[in-house]
Amino acid sequence: MTPFRRGAPLFVQALGLVIVTLVAAQLISIAVIFNLPPPPPEFYRASEIARAIKSGQPVQPRDGRLLVVKRHGSVRAIGPDSPRRTDFKSEISRAIDVPIGRVELQIDNGPRFFVRRTPVTPPKARDDGPRTGPPREPFARGPGGPDGPPRGKDEPLIFGDFKLGVRQSDGHWLVVEPKPTFRFDSWQQRVLLILLLSVAAVTPLAWLFARRLAQPITAFADAAERLGKDPRTPPLNISGSGEVVAAATAFNNMQERLRRYVEDRTAMVGAIAHDLRTPLTRLKFRIEATPDDVRAKLAADIDQMEAMISATLGFVRDTSRPAERTRLELSSLLESVMDEAAETGRDATVEQAEKVIIEGDPIGLKRMVSNLVENALKYGGAARGRVYAEDGMAIVEIDDNGPGVSTGELERVFEPFYRGEPSRNRETGGIGLGLAVVRSLARAHGGDVTLHNLPSGGLRACVRLPA
Repeated sequence: MTPFRRGAPLFVQALGLVIVTLVAAQLISIAVIFNLPPPPPEFYRASEIARAIKSGQPVQPRDGRLLVVKRHGSVRAIGPDSPRRTDFKSEISRAIDVPIGRVELQIDNGPRFFVRRTPVTPPKARDDGPRTGPPREPFARGPGGPDGPPRGKDEPLIFGDFKLGVRQSDGHWLVVEPKPTFRFDSWQQRVLLILLLSVAAVTPLAWLFARRLAQPITAFADAAERLGKDPRTPPLNISGSGEVVAAATAFNNMQERLRRYVEDRTAMVGAIAHDLRTPLTRLKFRIEATPDDVRAKLAADIDQMEAMISATLGFVRDTSRPAERTRLELSSLLESVMDEAAETGRDATVEQAEKVIIEGDPIGLKRMVSNLVENALKYGGAARGRVYAEDGMAIVEIDDNGPGVSTGELERVFEPFYRGEPSRNRETGGIGLGLAVVRSLARAHGGDVTLHNLPSGGLRACVRLPA
């Protein structure tokens, strides 16, 4: 038995692959977060909001998205007003000259990914020291704008998304808010960047792990394919996980049992056929004393039995012979067989001969083609051959001009010693092993052979072999 190198279980290897890739992705994410600068926050000044309300037209702030005005919008109050919220609403009401009770502010400043809130500390006219620390409310003070307070006064500003509504005299609301956009915000761009970097860094590692996991299984599948083409293929020599090694060991055991089974059965048939020659020889001597009319019939039966035994021994000898597989060109093989038949004056031609290369036993393949050509000439009076490639397979077709075969016998004629009636019988000299040998050789090369009745008359033998 071929030795195997047992590796870690497949479950452990797959689990390791998942853990390593997850850890690598997280490390890349952390590195990107801590090394890239934070995105600047979006904030809106009270003067910019007031200008949008007064004009009724969109306004582009200096540090935020476009402010749009919606008529007949809606704003809902969120809890009682804090002093800073009241201060902001008062600033807006003074700027647009409406009572503060008609101004409502709705803010939505939930957690913003990867954004550090930094205080906005604009220069001040009075010398009372800089304002430090992030605002406790979602707005801070900044320099005045063209429509804002005087230069010496701080201007309130608000961060993030909001809705500011002014109730009109007819009861409807005039609402100002940042325009929703489909662009990526800074934090979304960073998340996408982290994802792309993680995929780029982890993909080679995952590919190496996956290749390591799949390599033994691929080798196992290739060995199974070789076994279908050649039962005497060497056993597997594979390393991998415990599960793969166990499956390969079972495969090798199965291959060995199949090989012994086929060889034992073939040897038994050969031994029986060989041993039958002794009683047949004695029968030949004993029929010499029988009357002439009986002796002729008995001699004919004994001759046929000897022919069948010789064919059986030849079949056993060919199937048990170790074969060397080499690369060969099928059309040249077919042309050589057809030329040999044509030299004896028989109707044998090659209609199509594409250059198709296969790997096989030259002696066995020549016998396979010769049997098909001989059958076509013997039972159909002519042989027309062709070779071509189709769907990765090498196709060999031999047509004849005979009466064909009934549908019920298209498969039975491949059975050993089966002879159909009325054309394929003992009077034509057939033993019944020709097509059985053809199918045995075709399947030994990973292919098969089938018979088809042609619409115009005659029979077609089609052999398909892996190209």
